[in-house]
Amino acid sequence: MPFKNSTLAMAATCVHSSRTETTPSQTNQKIDDHVFSSYVRFCRPDLPDHVSCLPITEKKVKPVSVVNGPDEKGDDLWLRMKDEARSDVEQEPILSNYYFSSILSHESMESALADYLSLKLSNSSLPTGTLYDLFLGVLVEDKEIMLAVNDDLRAVKERDPACISYVHCFLNFKGFLACQAHRIAHNLWSNGRKILALLIQNRVSEVFAVDIHPGAKIGRGIMLDHATGLVIGETAVIGNNVSILHNVTLGGTGKDSGDRHPKIGDGVLIGAGTCVLGNVRIEDGAKIGAGSVVLKQVPARTTAVGNPAKLIGGKENPVKLDKMPSLTMDQTSHISEWSDYVI
Repeated sequence: MPFKNSTLAMAATCVHSSRTETTPSQTNQKIDDHVFSSYVRFCRPDLPDHVSCLPITEKKVKPVSVVNGPDEKGDDLWLRMKDEARSDVEQEPILSNYYFSSILSHESMESALADYLSLKLSNSSLPTGTLYDLFLGVLVEDKEIMLAVNDDLRAVKERDPACISYVHCFLNFKGFLACQAHRIAHNLWSNGRKILALLIQNRVSEVFAVDIHPGAKIGRGIMLDHATGLVIGETAVIGNNVSILHNVTLGGTGKDSGDRHPKIGDGVLIGAGTCVLGNVRIEDGAKIGAGSVVLKQVPARTTAVGNPAKLIGGKENPVKLDKMPSLTMDQTSHISEWSDYVI
């Protein structure tokens, strides 16, 4: 076991944290109408509103993650990450200091995440220690954020074949890090600390090339794959268990004020290079093909592709998906029904 020497000067402030709440997993990705109707009752966390945003579902029930294991609590995930870190150090001893300061010196995921984000987002006029105290305070106080962090970690590990471990995601996936920084910024925004929230948004944009307005609402079990060039506007709402690829814009249509950005349902997959513009709804379980421009509502369990986007199968009888696209990450099915293009 590396790093048994407690005298190492690199030890960081640690915070005890307990997570006792778990939610059942959904292991079968194939769904029928009855199961799907139950699935779409999930909703995003009930966060304070500063801008009028209509909910995707009328019922306000607690969000349920389909990626949680039945006996894998938050603390269990953190212990697993520390085991993964030790294993990585055994393989690459030159990374021992890096893994110690980032993971192994911390007693809780809250402490490690606050420390790692503060190092990433600090600069000469924004000290690491100041950001660490701020971030840690938010993460300890708002327990919903840490539940979402755990769900996001599991989502990336399950859906992205390039993710080799939870600790690999935690340290190296900028989409994951940008999403967690946004969660902190959104907490500050919702509590009236808007100037500070906007500063964090700016630093995340500069460091990670991900621009998410702190007013945007994001659910749990989110995967921002690659994430470069992602733009999400102020009144956008994203549901649970959503997968979004790089260069996606969830934007407005011009200078309109008020509720002006897209509403993304649960289980949605949005392909790379897609623009969804205006206060339009992408309903639960829908899939948007890469490079599409979406200006109108996309019904649940359908696929829209093209510029402007059209439904596969047509508006009157669109092809219905039988699997949750955000979980399968299938971006090529039904292509023959959309185009006869060949190389």
